[in-house]
Amino acid sequence: NLPSPATPANPSAFARVQLPPDRRAGLLGQAGILTVTSYPNRTSPVLRGKFVLDKILGTPPPPPPPNIPSLAEHADGSAPTTLRSRLELHRSNPSCASCHALIDPIGFALEHYDSLGRRRESDGGQPIDSAGRLTTGEAVNSPVSLSTVLATARPDEFHRNFARTLLTYALGRGLDYYDRPTIDKIVATAAARNHTLPAYIDAVVASIAFQNQRPDSPRAPAATTSGPVAFNLNN
Repeated sequence: NLPSPATPANPSAFARVQLPPDRRAGLLGQAGILTVTSYPNRTSPVLRGKFVLDKILGTPPPPPPPNIPSLAEHADGSAPTTLRSRLELHRSNPSCASCHALIDPIGFALEHYDSLGRRRESDGGQPIDSAGRLTTGEAVNSPVSLSTVLATARPDEFHRNFARTLLTYALGRGLDYYDRPTIDKIVATAAARNHTLPAYIDAVVASIAFQNQRPDSPRAPAATTSGPVAFNLNN
């Protein structure tokens, strides 16, 4: 449900498309993000909510307890018509409720987009209810409102996670407790430049951790043989 960039003269051409700002604004409205956080045959508010918490904010939810049951059905055996109603039944399990209260409202805000990132208005023949309320109290119902809440209510978590992600990539290793001062300095330096991407990159490159990396140990030369190699077939 995206506008086609094709023209009669060249129907297969790629062209820049202006996406609706009230529906597709920001990273969370991108079809690629919406697709990789879905299953092949349906969306997953859980995967989408976990993606935002883990990859955007750097606050991953706890792992699920063992032996989690599948999405339940109604007592009379008839399955609920929408994925949201199935998840609400799932949340009635006390062992699942606390984490799903954290994850699901985020994923529900993205439910107007199917497993390929296409805009939709119904699920299972029923109108989609994308409204949710985060555990911190903010109401969300779309990628735009969710992005706005994250940018205004939780900017510090995003900025620190963004700095951690860039530094991890730049160093080629995981981070540890002794990298926290470096993260603090990167975020502070970027804040002085309005948190632009070039500001973060410059701060990472200028960091002591980046400029004083330990070189890789030289590899020992591979052993060579001058004659035929014998194999003991009895072992």
